[in-house]
Amino acid sequence: MPEAASAPAVRATIGDSEFDRDTALTRRAPGVYDIDLSAGWTIISAVNGGYLLAVLGRALGDTLPHADPFTISAHYLTASQPGPAVVRTDVVRTGRTLSTGQASLFQYDGEGREVERIRVLASYGNLDALPDDVRTTAAPPAIPPLEHCFGPEDGPTPVDGSSAIADRLMLKLDPSTLGWALGKPSGKGEMRAWFGLADGRDHDPLSLLLAVDALPPTAFELGLTGWVPTVELTVHVRCRPAPGPLRVSITTRNLAGGFLEEDAEVWDSADRLVAQSRQLARVRLG
Repeated sequence: MPEAASAPAVRATIGDSEFDRDTALTRRAPGVYDIDLSAGWTIISAVNGGYLLAVLGRALGDTLPHADPFTISAHYLTASQPGPAVVRTDVVRTGRTLSTGQASLFQYDGEGREVERIRVLASYGNLDALPDDVRTTAAPPAIPPLEHCFGPEDGPTPVDGSSAIADRLMLKLDPSTLGWALGKPSGKGEMRAWFGLADGRDHDPLSLLLAVDALPPTAFELGLTGWVPTVELTVHVRCRPAPGPLRVSITTRNLAGGFLEEDAEVWDSADRLVAQSRQLARVRLG
């Protein structure tokens, strides 16, 4: 099993890691949670969408009778900022194998008005109860060995637009998708990488919600720069990931009207497709 070149001497564990601490919520009342969004998961000045999805995913896992997200769809309404936030959840339906809920995250603007940042609708179940029958034509992405890939720490200077979140991650990009960093974008909407958490914590369903939105935008390989804000993101969690780093592959086939889609696949160390996602994002042209 591949290991990060700079693996921590003491690995964090699920439930006792920076990711767990920064997504922890305090229950104020049934269905109402308080959290201080960490500045450690920001891109430029905005909080990363995958981190936000994990926060709301944790709140729904506490609210619903089932613990594991199967599908979660989020609409990003306004950019979230580090600092206090409130999450409100509602149970939509409960069943024997699936339960459905919705959640919203709110912050206050400079005039003290409550602003909704993100709203999600999700169905939860028990991943460990799923049958083992798998019939698929999907195959893991062809990524060079981890030691032959490159991360932010391998560049002579920080990549333009890099952010605090880079310090929280173990991210090693496939060299064939790194032309943008050398001023020679390939023109293909592709991004592939090994992905992990910097403190060595293994993955669970909540960290998969982060993984699908943690790589540099595919727009970079299309020759575009700048922030690519997410409008909508849907994630399907297919099974509980095995220990070890993940492989993430993201592709864009169509940029039109200032919007692009990104389709992501996440594969674990056992060569299983553990999560899939599609998002619609806005591109700043010109």
